[in-house]
Amino acid sequence: MFSAIARIFRTPDLRRKIGFTLIVIAVYRLGSFIPTPFVDFGNVQACLAANQDASGLYQLVNLFSGGALLQLSIFALGIMPYITASIIVQLLRVVIPHFDTLYKEGASGQGTLTQYTRYLTIALAILQSTTLITVARSGALFGTSGSPECSQLLTNDAWYAIMLMVLTMTAGTGVIMWMGEMVTERGIGNGMSILIFTSIAAQFPNSLLSIAQQRGIDILLIVLAIGLLIVAAVVFVEQSQRRVPVQYAKRMVGKRTYGGNNTYIPIKVNMAGVIPIIFASSLLYLPALIAQFNQPAAGQEPAAWVVWITNYLTKGDHPLYMLMYFLLIVGFTYFYVAITFNPEEVADNMKKYGGFIPGIRAGRPTAEYLDFVLTRVTLPGSIYLGLIALIPLIAFVAIGANQNFPFGGASILIIVGVGLETVKQIDSQLQQRHYEGLLR
Repeated sequence: MFSAIARIFRTPDLRRKIGFTLIVIAVYRLGSFIPTPFVDFGNVQACLAANQDASGLYQLVNLFSGGALLQLSIFALGIMPYITASIIVQLLRVVIPHFDTLYKEGASGQGTLTQYTRYLTIALAILQSTTLITVARSGALFGTSGSPECSQLLTNDAWYAIMLMVLTMTAGTGVIMWMGEMVTERGIGNGMSILIFTSIAAQFPNSLLSIAQQRGIDILLIVLAIGLLIVAAVVFVEQSQRRVPVQYAKRMVGKRTYGGNNTYIPIKVNMAGVIPIIFASSLLYLPALIAQFNQPAAGQEPAAWVVWITNYLTKGDHPLYMLMYFLLIVGFTYFYVAITFNPEEVADNMKKYGGFIPGIRAGRPTAEYLDFVLTRVTLPGSIYLGLIALIPLIAFVAIGANQNFPFGGASILIIVGVGLETVKQIDSQLQQRHYEGLLR
């Protein structure tokens, strides 16, 4: 293993790529601590210290931004606008035929879709930065803590100051998007995934330190042991797949023979990745967001529905919240897999090139068989996603950890998934140059 790592740094091209990736990561983390103009840095830090264990409405976005959101930094929005724009463009392929046509055109059409994603990212960044600054201006960014510092996060709330803050955060999102694309082009791995990985990994030390301070070293050691088991289980499931065998008939084109080989269609157990957790979290945040903006004036009783939402759907320590979260993840997993894997399209492509599944007729029977296999494989995948997502909530109840508990939910899925993909890319590049990879 150590000899393989030494070969990485002895290979000039690979060394340059890793060095470039590390420089971009350093710049990205630095920008997460530089405050936006007209933000009171001292008050923000005081509120963060007083609300370390709070479960705010922006928990998921704050996790993906590496804690930059609640610090109101120039990179406060992080990579979340780009993730949202990518998901929207992907979903629009089902609704808008033009988008699906562009996707099937190959590199040129997908380049156009990428450009649409960039434009939508900037639009979403403007919307989200405006919302974030409005919430910070109203003093509700850190919930109902009641601290005087949390109601005075901005040093100037004039219109020109608001415009400058929106422009700064939007420009920060554009810079992050550019850095991610540069890492993809000149560095190692997928740039956007690497930046998300960096944001989440940066939260691990604080989360573990918080557990050690609140519950003691013995609980921390137990958490680390359980975390290793969770990581091993996640690696096992993420690598698991159902291989549907496919045979291609021989065909003559001129004097050459094509086909006649055997291959397979890999259907992963977790084909949806982390997207269902993001969907479910966002949907569960909507009632709490609506309730927050419908708080009564001082001295008045809140409405019954606001009290119900505050008691049951604001924090993750209630069984009803956990049940709804789990069911939403299962439902969104089936929904996302259904729109990303089209059995009829796969069956048509197989039939076009002379492929067939042994024992299954080409055409519609193949599509029905693939749909049957996909439905059965997605069931354990959706249950697995739901259980992984509930780990931070269970830890929140069991040991008093905050909901950014590192070994569970979207964080552990992204950490493991990006880590595996990056190691595979380094391994393939080593094999091209030394005939030996990183892993043996």
